Formats: sequence, C-alpha cells, structure tokens
Amino acid sequence: VQLQASGGGLVQAGGSLSLSCAASGRTFGSYDMGWFRQAPGKERELVAAINRSGGRTRYVDSVKGRVTISRGNAENTVYLQMNSLKPEDTAVYYCAARRSFVDSVTIRATDYDYWGQGTLVTVSS
Repeated sequence: VQLQASGGGLVQAGGSLSLSCAASGRTFGSYDMGWFRQAPGKERELVAAINRSGGRTRYVDSVKGRVTISRGNAENTVYLQMNSLKPEDTAVYYCAARRSFVDSVTIRATDYDYWGQGTLVTVSS
C-alpha cells in the first residue's frame, strides 16, 4: 500500500490543523493505521492510532483531548484533527499502515509495514 500524507503547515499556537493520509489499494479496511511524529533531534513517537474498523483508538498522553484520529474506509483515508496546537507539537508527521489480522490498535512504530512521506507541522508561539 502507498500512503500520501497532506495538510501540514504553519499555524499559531492555539490554532488547528487537519492532516489527511490517503492510501492506495482496495484493502484499506484491513490495515491498522497510525500517525507518528518526529521533531528535530528526537525519536519518532506515536501520536495516535486506530484499528482497522475505526472503533478503537489510542493517543499519546501529550495530545489527549486535543487530537482526534478517524478514518473513512470508503475513502481510503485516515485523518488527524489537531486542535489547541502548541509549539511542542512542531514536527514532521507521518502516517503508517499495518496489515492487521486481528481487530487491534498498533502502537509500536516497528510493527508498521508501510509509511507515508511525512508532512511538516510548525506551530509558532
């Protein structure tokens, strides 16, 4: 599967951004999906993940209450709505896909099979 992330940009602190990740292929509903981010000098970290049916999600503590992951299996797209953005949210955001045979949420980066190219989010103070 090929992933194309979009929606990044420059926003002031307190603002919002909506990221999208479009997937190729006709088996999108068989993949767990995740959003990760990597800031300069830091390791890649999970932001949010969603299971293949969309009924279960996980979030890193630092974004809980501000970020929502969702998916549209008919549209082959996973979304990340980010509100109340902070300067520490500045990073390159990546979407990832994992072929799933159980209805679970995948949280480890090493478990994902496919990665998008990343989209830069910059939050100014």
